[in-house]
Amino acid sequence: MNLGIAGRSAIVCASTRGLGLACAEALLAEGVNVTINGRDLSRLRATADRLSRTWPARVNAVAADLATRAGRDALFAACAGPDILVTNGSGPDPGEFFSFDEACWIEALNGGMIAPLMLIQRALPAMQARKFGRIVNITSAMVTTPRPKMALSSGARAGLVAAVKGVLMEAAKDNVTINNLAPERFDTDRQVAMAERLMAEEVLSWDQARARQVEGIPAKRLGRPAEFGATCAFICSEQAAYMTGMNIRLDGGSYPALL
Repeated sequence: MNLGIAGRSAIVCASTRGLGLACAEALLAEGVNVTINGRDLSRLRATADRLSRTWPARVNAVAADLATRAGRDALFAACAGPDILVTNGSGPDPGEFFSFDEACWIEALNGGMIAPLMLIQRALPAMQARKFGRIVNITSAMVTTPRPKMALSSGARAGLVAAVKGVLMEAAKDNVTINNLAPERFDTDRQVAMAERLMAEEVLSWDQARARQVEGIPAKRLGRPAEFGATCAFICSEQAAYMTGMNIRLDGGSYPALL
């Protein structure tokens, strides 16, 4: 399927690894010119070099902490009017509710809610003016199925989803869509870290910890980042113009409810 977005420009945040990288790769494969982002300069350069050698579409790289205004300024200086914006960031560490002090909550809200909203605020006017825009927020399955120890993640990301709901109703008439991708248990560095945490907390072997991660997933495996990236690319397509305001779970069938 030709997604109709070749030649468009995209910003993909936190895209030197994991799900952000998978989204950048999927868009590049469709001929989209992509600005990638990360805080680790050496990893960013290595990723940009590899992507540039793999796909003919243009790759730009911006080292910036997007939780800061200066970081967001640098990103939009490199790509002032993206057709596509994929917001993303590393999730906060899990922990007991009473272990989170005010500073923890402020950091989580800044990274998981406020920073994406500021990016959307910067990108949206140009999208509306040209009558094309695709905004995809990488959130978490914790938005719809909060779990113990995940209050920071579910709180901040649910706030983002709620905040954009009204915005997207105004943007839809200009062919601008805003959707949220809510992953659960993809085979990324995040799940490696979670497995190592299980090993330490419950004295498990690596194989036992990995088995624990998939035992509640009907698909009986972790998700593949490429599957996530392909979904993101479709949401950004011409064909997905009537899809907006959706919280799309990618979880191998784990969601227990009907709606």
